[in-house]
Amino acid sequence: MTDPGPAIRAEKLSKRYRIGGMYSYDTLRDILSGGAKSLGQRMRRSHAAASAPADGTAPQSIWALKDVSFEVPEGEVLGIVGHNGAGKTTLLKVLSRVTDPTEGRAEIRGRIGSLLEVGTGFHQELTGRENVYLSGAILGMKRAEIDRKFDEIVAFAEFEKFIDTPVKRYSSGMQVRLGFAVAAHLETEILLVDEVLAVGDTAFQKKSLAKMRQITREGRTILVVSHNMALIQGICSRAIQLSQGRVAREGDPRYVVDEYLKSVAERGPGSTGLASSRDGRVSLQSVEFLDEQGHPLDGVVSGQTFTIRTTYASRGFSGDVTIDIGIDDNVGRRVAVLSNLLTDENLKVSSPGTALLCRVPELPLAPGEYRLAIRLVGPEELDVSCVNAAILRVESGDFFRSGKMVESWWVGSALIRHHWTEEEAHE
Repeated sequence: MTDPGPAIRAEKLSKRYRIGGMYSYDTLRDILSGGAKSLGQRMRRSHAAASAPADGTAPQSIWALKDVSFEVPEGEVLGIVGHNGAGKTTLLKVLSRVTDPTEGRAEIRGRIGSLLEVGTGFHQELTGRENVYLSGAILGMKRAEIDRKFDEIVAFAEFEKFIDTPVKRYSSGMQVRLGFAVAAHLETEILLVDEVLAVGDTAFQKKSLAKMRQITREGRTILVVSHNMALIQGICSRAIQLSQGRVAREGDPRYVVDEYLKSVAERGPGSTGLASSRDGRVSLQSVEFLDEQGHPLDGVVSGQTFTIRTTYASRGFSGDVTIDIGIDDNVGRRVAVLSNLLTDENLKVSSPGTALLCRVPELPLAPGEYRLAIRLVGPEELDVSCVNAAILRVESGDFFRSGKMVESWWVGSALIRHHWTEEEAHE
């Protein structure tokens, strides 16, 4: 019998974007649900829009992907890591046929289910129910097949009350929940997932992780993009690191993750990736560590008092906000969370900008490098999330004031103040 070949084969995939040009894209879902205009009219409109810069000048170009080649055997779980802007999401969009490559080609053997950024693949005017059936139809499934999966999808997403509500009225978290439920439960041979565990509440994240592990045991081919290094090492059989649109390294997940984290650390103690809300009203500008006198710190000693200063720019927005600073270890495990929701302290962001300061009286962490994941949430679905916001370098110190320096190799990550006494045992 002839070997059918890998599930995915990418050969010199490249994607170029024009900076300053005007783009209009129509996906297959838009074409199927729009109904009125012909495919030829839509293609001509998109091409004309892409060819006409707004100011009449030739737009600059950037390569989001450049000469990316790899193969994914059937049943493999491939992890993709990289800095913000490395090309990870663009790669999944090309493989999902959301956008075409500028150069190169990709061969896909099997039906693809994908969960990319919030809202991708959903028609905003259709209800959740209609989008489930539309997704199945695009995959080539018969209505009877979708009927068998429908109740399971709705139950997983916990969407009984909202399934007949138009998707445009869903929050970003609701869209992610339904999107993951659809991608995970419809009958596909290949699943592409982009940061599904970075959005949504904790309970949904745990449920999604359990479902991901189940899918891997079923032998389906999976490509997963994540900044959660523990997830990459835990479920992936191989990993690829992208850097500036190119494959920097690939191989055993432990090796790729170690090398990637080294490259993250080399980018310095300050901001490693800024972020903005989807509408651009609020953006994270900087992250700094300050001592008690307000001087910048390159590193913090175990037990030291210091302040994390995050600066936000605001364009026309003013309102109460909640900020969470997640502290993750070197494989992406969450060590602690700093949040004004936990301390019940009110914070506000206003134009043109605001600095939010979090004072930590005694840093209870062992020496090592930790990544900060920062999320700011406000009214009207304001959401500014940055997974790799900064690197916190913690240095050895006399945390217990005993004259003994704390070393991380045997104390773990968390330092807990404690005292010992003895008493005579009685029979």
